[in-house]
Amino acid sequence: MTPPSSRHGSPQILVIDDSQEMLEQLSMLLAPGYNLSLTDNGIEGLTMAQDHSPDLILLDVRMECMDGYEVCERLKSNKATRHIPVVLMSAYIDAEGEARAFEVGASDCLRKPINRRVALSRIQAQLAIKAAHDIVRDREAALEQEVQRRTEHIETTQQVALLALVNLARTRDTETGGHIVRTQAYVQKLAERLRDHPRFASELTPTAIRLITQSAPLHDIGKIGIPDHILRKPGPLTPEEMTIMRTHTTLGLQALEDAERLLDRSVDFLRYAKDIVIGHHERWDGKGYPKGLERDAIPIAARLMAVADVFDALISKRVYKDAFPHEMAVDIVREGSGTQFDPDVIQAFLDLADQFAAIARAHGDDEMSPLPT
Repeated sequence: MTPPSSRHGSPQILVIDDSQEMLEQLSMLLAPGYNLSLTDNGIEGLTMAQDHSPDLILLDVRMECMDGYEVCERLKSNKATRHIPVVLMSAYIDAEGEARAFEVGASDCLRKPINRRVALSRIQAQLAIKAAHDIVRDREAALEQEVQRRTEHIETTQQVALLALVNLARTRDTETGGHIVRTQAYVQKLAERLRDHPRFASELTPTAIRLITQSAPLHDIGKIGIPDHILRKPGPLTPEEMTIMRTHTTLGLQALEDAERLLDRSVDFLRYAKDIVIGHHERWDGKGYPKGLERDAIPIAARLMAVADVFDALISKRVYKDAFPHEMAVDIVREGSGTQFDPDVIQAFLDLADQFAAIARAHGDDEMSPLPT
């Protein structure tokens, strides 16, 4: 019978036995069809197994320093060698010894003195099983790589789509690029701070935090539908103009939903974008707009965005106001706890106040900062 081929040519067999006579006997038996590595030491055998990853290990049970059972246990506990089949060999192995051999992870047992036909048959059987397992492992690895490649492609496509929408919003928004970058960074910090909080842990998963962060720059995308004479008005808006300005939330949601309708399906990665766009002007006490939602009925992404947006508006200079000092802006936001904002989000904001200040310094309005990905 022809020995099964390994992925690197002839099968590689490692023999670990402290009997020179047995090493010579196995060498004569196996050398014609296999590539052999020999050692009379269990500790050295462990190193050789990890370094060379043989297709099969023939392992003597009774050895000095470390017996075969312990060597086998160590092989099976090591991620690099656990997949290698081990055949234990002994002149004294009985039913109890065989049971222990399988308990420590051996694939088979051979009795000494070695019967040539029996040994070759069992070795070939183990190598055939190993070759089949290798094929499965290789296919699983290839499948995993393909899944990873496609996942990365999808994520890249999502980022391109989001950045395209953000850049579209920038063409009409009077806010600076710095505002968009700062609020995105604030939202990410708040989400990461709250991910272990009992109220938010189930929703603020790593994937959710990534998507919320990516979606934050879209919060005012609906302003592309607001007339210039209102959007770019240098002074306070009239009540009628304010009513129109507030429609940027519903206009933004409509734009995202229209995109989904064109695709004829719901787009998972836009879920948080829609939550932020429609909900970032809602208030904890129910007095916000456009739906008058209150408390936990407001999506968590919108609650995070609300704090980030208001804080940044306070510290930013506008044509109709000067910038507030950082400490004053923090105090104003703190006063909105329990009325305008979720109290737990405000506590996270207060814990992060120094980091918010650092973000504001790093991304000023005098430069066009790149969007984090």
